[in-house]
Amino acid sequence: MRFLHSMIRVKDLEKSKQFYTEVLGMKVLSETEYPSGEFTLCFVGYGDSKYDPCIELTYNWGRSEYEIGDGFGHIALGCPDIYKVCEDIRKRGGVITREPGPMKPGTTEIAFVKDPNGYMIELIQVKD
Repeated sequence: MRFLHSMIRVKDLEKSKQFYTEVLGMKVLSETEYPSGEFTLCFVGYGDSKYDPCIELTYNWGRSEYEIGDGFGHIALGCPDIYKVCEDIRKRGGVITREPGPMKPGTTEIAFVKDPNGYMIELIQVKD
């Protein structure tokens, strides 16, 4: 078995695609409309969805509000220079909700950014 994707429901597909592609640098891997089910699935990620995990953005037509709930935590992305990534995200219009720095307690450097739907994205400094 292998990890394929995580699905999140989005309020505005275009705003969500813009955030994940322009702010976080992912690419749209596929997008399919399902008229009989009245929803659209858009897969975004950094690699090929055949081999790399990705995020499924599910847009239910006509639905503009969701409750994220207290069971969902966040999506985590590794980055080589968390300070530069946060600076770039800010320049592209993203909202950093926790500035980069050491996790308390601990030494791992993390930051958080919020997507247009209110989902939290954790950025983690990774070392080669």
